[in-house]
Amino acid sequence: AQNQRRGLPSFLPGAPDPDQSLPASSSNPGNQAWQLSLPLPSSFLPTLDLIIIHQQVELLGMILGTETSNKYEIKNSLGQRIYFAVEESICFNRTFCSTLRSCTLRITDNSGREVITVNRPLRCNSCWCPCYLQELEIQAPPGTIVAYVAQKWDPFLPKFTIQNANKEDILKIVGPCATCGCFGDVDFEVKTINEKLTIGKISKYWSGFVNDVFTNADNFGIHVPADLDVTVKAAMIEIPWALDFISE
Repeated sequence: AQNQRRGLPSFLPGAPDPDQSLPASSSNPGNQAWQLSLPLPSSFLPTLDLIIIHQQVELLGMILGTETSNKYEIKNSLGQRIYFAVEESICFNRTFCSTLRSCTLRITDNSGREVITVNRPLRCNSCWCPCYLQELEIQAPPGTIVAYVAQKWDPFLPKFTIQNANKEDILKIVGPCATCGCFGDVDFEVKTINEKLTIGKISKYWSGFVNDVFTNADNFGIHVPADLDVTVKAAMIEIPWALDFISE
């Protein structure tokens, strides 16, 4: 009931896939500075104004206390799975490099077709190392770079920018000082480059005391305008993955 009040549907991991694709939307205003105008092979993203990202809990990792590859279900506001994301990384890197590790995130649709590939090089996640912060390269379809997500240095707040293929800033993501989300949700605002207008938010939902203590799995909600450019939405799906590395 609490999840439904704040916009998070009461879904369960492994919920059945949607029976039919959502209709694609033709509304896509071209006079906005954050429009990238690059198509994605998907009929889901153009119509969504709420995207839920649920990190799956690995039972083996909980028992052994080891870091396993992250897996995510990406769902619409009805709790229907539209994508599935799997991290590819070397066990050695996960064990000894932890959140600094290089890895690849492969996002597939419900038919198993890879639609988005995200590459993350070896990076630092500390505000004291401003020259080596996180950067995600987004390919959609795989092999075609369409956007980047780059962490920006700030002594107090976590900040990211969404960039186009030429690494020109499109949008900013600004979070609060504390990102642990103890006993409450944490909101990251999606802003224009000058930070004068907020067009959406990314919420890290509090998963409860038991989950926080025994797991590091997180739930995120991405609230954006339904007519926001589809490539920008695809880039925003990667923001929670980057936030996972700074909050683990």
